[in-house]
Amino acid sequence: MDLMDIQAPPQGAYAEADGVKYHYIELGTGSPTIFLHGGGPGCTGWSDFGQVAPLFAAGRRCLLVDILQYGRSAKPVIEGPMWDYHAAKTVALMDTLEIDRADFVCNSWGGTIALNLAAKYPERVRSLVVTGSMPVFYGPLAPLPEGGRRGRNARDVYYGGDGPSLTKMRELMARLEWYDPEAVPEGTVRLRYEQSLDPEETALAGASDNPRGDWQDLTAELGTIQAPVLFMWGMQDAFLTPDYPLMLARMIPKGNLHVMNEASHHLQEERPYDFHSVVDGFLNQRHG
Repeated sequence: MDLMDIQAPPQGAYAEADGVKYHYIELGTGSPTIFLHGGGPGCTGWSDFGQVAPLFAAGRRCLLVDILQYGRSAKPVIEGPMWDYHAAKTVALMDTLEIDRADFVCNSWGGTIALNLAAKYPERVRSLVVTGSMPVFYGPLAPLPEGGRRGRNARDVYYGGDGPSLTKMRELMARLEWYDPEAVPEGTVRLRYEQSLDPEETALAGASDNPRGDWQDLTAELGTIQAPVLFMWGMQDAFLTPDYPLMLARMIPKGNLHVMNEASHHLQEERPYDFHSVVDGFLNQRHG
């Protein structure tokens, strides 16, 4: 395995964006590159990309953003279409940080946000790298595992019963996010667990209504995306096998797919050097 230890997160900074407060960590200088993390319990920009971002920061301005409702960012109740909300607020964050156009490197939940952003605000996106995201609810493997609710069910189990614990976090990551359960790093388990204890985050996870907004299917949006998109997928992804991103890549005019063996849902953590090698090569192409 191509593993490296995660370091303690830097202090980070805050930015107001259209009435909400974002927390982000900035590393390096150069072409702006925004990292958006996944939607698992306790996920943050640093927990999902802290192992690989220093590699990108050698030649890029990297912004590891805590998406809304996660990490140290604001946790508003979202009403209306969820991906439209996140896309608009992310663009507002770019405005605050005076970033006209950026590359995006995203995992799962964050990737769906970025795909919608690229469709609705094409002038703001240079290129996209998307791992483990589910922007549409059908595909060659339908019905999806657990009716497409595997992530929701995992959150319910994690926050249910006796509540969060280090053991439950380790088991969740080993079962759904990592190819080799023995390689799950204890530092990341602890970071995720400690963040999952945030009272606002716990309240959102346990709410009986729909505080995350209305789900959107992005079929129509995918066909309008003009930015080059690279789907980076783990061969052993626990949610969707590579047949699914192959379908997505064919729906996008400039879609590409790279499948990495011995990797599951968080390949940027499992194989950071290999992930960086492929993704950095893609980002440095002449995308315009």
